[in-house]
Amino acid sequence: MGIRLPSMISSVKHVIKGKSLHGRNQPDVPKGHVAVYVGEMQKRRFVVPISYLSHPSFQDLLKRAEEEFGFNPPMGGLTIPCREDAFIKLASRLQASS
Repeated sequence: MGIRLPSMISSVKHVIKGKSLHGRNQPDVPKGHVAVYVGEMQKRRFVVPISYLSHPSFQDLLKRAEEEFGFNPPMGGLTIPCREDAFIKLASRLQASS
């Protein structure tokens, strides 16, 4: 089972251009970054470098997101269905390795 990257990349590019999937402006997302919503019940917004999207651990999260939400996430942006503390640990590891 593979990720359908063309659809996902299209969604991510839309967010990177400063618009959420619902058309709201996101001026606080710097170039080369993407906003993601993380959490199981309550969603919290994080802004991460797009380079994270190609990391195998992050791709596992993207696969889970696709399985749970498809390409129509409830927050209107890239939504990651995992615990916030687990995401923070992953992001910290990725930042340390770059």
